[in-house]
Amino acid sequence: MVSVEFLITSLIVALIPGTGVLYTVATGLFVGKRASLFAALGCTLGIIPALLASAFGLAAIFHTSILAFQVIKYAGSAYLLYLAWQMWKSSTLLSANEQKTNKKITDIVLKGFLLNILNPKLSIFFLAFLPQFIPATANGALTYMLILGAVFMLMTFVVFIVYGLMSGLFSEFIISSKKASNNIQKGFASCFAALGLKLAFSEHA
Repeated sequence: MVSVEFLITSLIVALIPGTGVLYTVATGLFVGKRASLFAALGCTLGIIPALLASAFGLAAIFHTSILAFQVIKYAGSAYLLYLAWQMWKSSTLLSANEQKTNKKITDIVLKGFLLNILNPKLSIFFLAFLPQFIPATANGALTYMLILGAVFMLMTFVVFIVYGLMSGLFSEFIISSKKASNNIQKGFASCFAALGLKLAFSEHA
């Protein structure tokens, strides 16, 4: 049912750095390897609403309604800019062990979830991507689409975990240098701000 072409294409898409990868990597560096697993979980859970919207045709609203697309788009952009500002002002996040231990897992998961759920292009992506791999002769297109979406989510989760664990390996090295930790944190904050502005100025699909 799941073709090799779909698996290869999905893997390539999952590997491409985006907001989810950036957030997972940042969490791995700033908080640690264990926290990056929850960041990956949150980002993956954020895919579910987009997948369901695409499967049941709700994503067509974003494709046809400029207003609906703009509302979600600006909400997502504002959230990315908020994360950038929060990261920029917390100049000691990487080197503060107390902050690490007090970091709530629910907050990490929720932030990852919101990153994806507030991205209107994700639903439109699934609406355009998944049907390409559903055979014209297939019975139960909805079931087929949900299965493909579940496989895509699983692959994305695994890829995010790998990104997070790899970044977590460098966490202790970065923490040992206050200058390096501050510079890297400012760099991640700038990346989130750039992604937020990019989303804000993106055109309706």
